[in-house]
Order: sequence, then C-alpha cells, then structure tokens
Amino acid sequence: MSHQTPNVTEEYYEYYQQYIDLAIHRPLDRALIEGMEETAALFKSIPEEKQEYSYAPNKWTPKDILLHIIDCERVFAHRALWFARTENAVIQGFEQDEFANNSKANSRTMDSLLEEFKSVRKASITLFESIAEEDRLRKGEASGHILSVRAAGYIIAGHEVHHINVIKDRYL
Repeated sequence: MSHQTPNVTEEYYEYYQQYIDLAIHRPLDRALIEGMEETAALFKSIPEEKQEYSYAPNKWTPKDILLHIIDCERVFAHRALWFARTENAVIQGFEQDEFANNSKANSRTMDSLLEEFKSVRKASITLFESIAEEDRLRKGEASGHILSVRAAGYIIAGHEVHHINVIKDRYL
C-alpha cells in the first residue's frame, strides 16, 4: 500500500483528525499490522485483577475498551467496504455507549477478546489490501458526514492508538 495522507476537508469529518493524527505517520498496512501486534501484547500483559477495573464510575474497563475497539473496527471496515463498492452510499451512525452497555465484555475472558480482536484485524488488513488505490478515495456519508475508504482505515488505526494511550495512562 502506498502512503498517502487523507485530506480533512475532502475525506472525513474534522472530529476524526484526532485519530488520523495518531496513525498517519505509517502506511495503512503497517499501521494495522503493527497495531495488531502492539495492542495484543499490551492487553495480554494486563494483570487479571485489572482487566475488569474501572478508574472512575461509568468508565469502561480494559475488557470494555478492547471490545469497543473491535466493534468500532467492524463498523469502520463495513463503511469502507460499502463506500468502495457503492456510489453515493449513506450509512447511519451507531451509538458507542449502547454497544458497550450491551457487549457483556466483562463476562468474557481476555483470551477470547484477543482472539476476536486478531480475527477482526486480519479481516480488516485483507479488506484494505484488496481495495485498489483509486477506490480508496471513494466516499460516502456516515453519521451525517463525508468519509473516504482511506480515511476509514486510518481512523481504525488511530482510534486503536487513542485507546491504547488511555489504557497506559489510566489503567497501568
């Protein structure tokens, strides 16, 4: 994959800049592959007694965060696929807190969450590798805002880094 930077005014809503900034220093394929390895190693290193710890009321646990990363990756990969294959696509948003509240992440083992994370990430890597460079510039509307296929990939990678930083800062 070549390394081209998504354009905020043409490819994504400015809110996502915070995530893209965390991933744009690497080509997308490297960001996804290296992110998978780094994230899996970090979550595997969290002691069992901290896996369901929340640093404040109504804050997520590390297990909640990992499943949130997985869910968001699925959502953004779906958007990327949809926009790569469809003209003028419009996709509704999703409510991340509703997803988290219904996820039952803390009833699962960290190993099962990590297995799911790696499976989803490998599927995302394959998806983005399969999309031609010119098709990565295709766009649609998600949550009421423009989004390109390429930007969706970088949002996946940067969103992951954002939450890894939260884990390191608040949980370890």
